[in-house]
Amino acid sequence: MTLSLIRQPAAAAPPSANDLRSTLRTLRAEFASRAADFDRTGAFPHANFARLHGHGLLSLAVPAAHGGADAPLSTLAQVVGQIARGDPSTALVLVMQYIFHNLAGRSPGWPEHLRARVFGDAIANGALLNGLRVEPELGTPARGGLPDTVARQTPQGWRISGRKIYSTGSPGLTWLTVWARSDEPVPRVGGWLVHRDTPGLRIIENWDHLGMRATGSHEVVFDDVLTPLDHALDIKPVDQLDPRLDAQFAVWNSVLIGTVYDAVAREARDWFAGWLQDRKPANLGAPLASLPRFQEALGRIDALLFANRRLLDAAIEGPTSAADVSLTKYLVTGNAISAVELAVELTGNPGLSRGSPLERHFRNVLCSRVHTPQNDTILVNAGKAALSALAAERLAASASIPSTGAVHVS
Repeated sequence: MTLSLIRQPAAAAPPSANDLRSTLRTLRAEFASRAADFDRTGAFPHANFARLHGHGLLSLAVPAAHGGADAPLSTLAQVVGQIARGDPSTALVLVMQYIFHNLAGRSPGWPEHLRARVFGDAIANGALLNGLRVEPELGTPARGGLPDTVARQTPQGWRISGRKIYSTGSPGLTWLTVWARSDEPVPRVGGWLVHRDTPGLRIIENWDHLGMRATGSHEVVFDDVLTPLDHALDIKPVDQLDPRLDAQFAVWNSVLIGTVYDAVAREARDWFAGWLQDRKPANLGAPLASLPRFQEALGRIDALLFANRRLLDAAIEGPTSAADVSLTKYLVTGNAISAVELAVELTGNPGLSRGSPLERHFRNVLCSRVHTPQNDTILVNAGKAALSALAAERLAASASIPSTGAVHVS
């Protein structure tokens, strides 16, 4: 596939706090009106990103020093939540934009001129950025291991060869940070910045997923792709490699991804509540909403979403450790799935019909489990931390007890 630059409208300044709510309400309704079509076709929602750019929302996480809004996490979560109510696939790509803009703005491995170029491109042209990490053989690098993608240093620059899968937003990306290893005797590992129009880069459009179908998470192939020497970003010798997520990255990742899927569950909840009001079986002669069984079910859904709101707000307000916010992701996404499952269980065939929004919400919310960190990693790490803390407490307690020697009587 040939990647051609899509001409975007001129960027607007980010909306003021007073206008943001109105802007998001408009975009949410507009995106919702075409979300089912994008889901059915799997086409990438270019039009949605043109609209986000036109309202200055693609550069909200760009540092103020580079002309961006430098918006706090609370504002970004507000935007992501409303956009996800309209189209969660669009919202997920937007999450990656915000996370990687934040990382680029504070990472010492980013040369200043590259920051200026990438951020300026986002402000002026709506350029999207994401990191490509997952590979067919390796899986997610958060579980350890070295990438098969290799960057070979030459006098002209780095030549990158390999392939990445689950590359969220790939049809719309302008900038890609490619996780790779150098071909040196002791390889260095990290991200290499690549522009989408670089020769040798191609997309294999094989994303055909259960849910989040419009994210364009296709396979991206790098065939001797040449990128300048200074486009190696914070690459480190393999013996210094730490597969764990950067602490702030982990917080933003968990909060914003959790917000996407919480929003999906809220859309499912609203559809379910409306269905209960509208559904009037002939043998009942009244809406299903009049029955205690369904009232209780809606109450349970609302309780799950109430817990989500409290968990996300607490994580946003911070300070929150990476470990705690991973548990927040686990709980929020689990609650979101449970909420939608309750609605599906009680609606039966009407909810699972392909023409029903609930069926789409159900498929989308199930995708929450695949994002790093996955549930098993979160729970194993939490269990290890708890046992380590207990062992340390016991050691400290034993050290504080004075030892008593044997008494010798002569």
